Amino acid sequence: MAKLYFKYGAMGSSKTAQALITRFNYIEMGMRVWLIKPSRDTRDGDNVVKSRIGLSAQAYVIRPEDDILKIYNEDFKGRIDVIIADEAQFFSPGQIDEMHEIAAWEDIPVLCFGLRTDFMMHVFPGSLRLFELAESITEIKTICKCGSKATVNVRFTPDGRVATEGEQVVLGGNETYRAMCYKCMQKLIREQREK
Repeated sequence: MAKLYFKYGAMGSSKTAQALITRFNYIEMGMRVWLIKPSRDTRDGDNVVKSRIGLSAQAYVIRPEDDILKIYNEDFKGRIDVIIADEAQFFSPGQIDEMHEIAAWEDIPVLCFGLRTDFMMHVFPGSLRLFELAESITEIKTICKCGSKATVNVRFTPDGRVATEGEQVVLGGNETYRAMCYKCMQKLIREQREK
């Protein structure tokens, strides 16, 4: 039986690069890949998955109202060997259920790459469902500037302050977010409060 995989990490941990390398490896072995991404991720174009190190590929865009199982059955059944999903935290819990159904009943591995939590350390609904369902869960590690393991995605405001409230999702890259350990994040917040 194929599995639903969740490979998660903080921002800058090479999740997208690993998704694209995995895609390349499957293709090199003559296998057919369905690369998908949620419509919420528009940083590099509507249907492009792009890593910070420059790797990129065209992807099928999944909207919040889309039924992934239905799309698979109507357009991809018998035509793919693996599903690779980038930015998996933005899929709905129902869409995660649909991917799990494909893995279980169609014997197609589904590899999901994404964040565990937002900038306030609250789990994303799609990520929570992946933690509940995935048969394989792997942390992709990265480090904080202090050398400790980075576990939080710190969001910065345009004036350089650490954001401690706001919308769960604000798209951005290195100019908006930085992966840090909890202690370094708290140190910055305390310094802000003292000023």
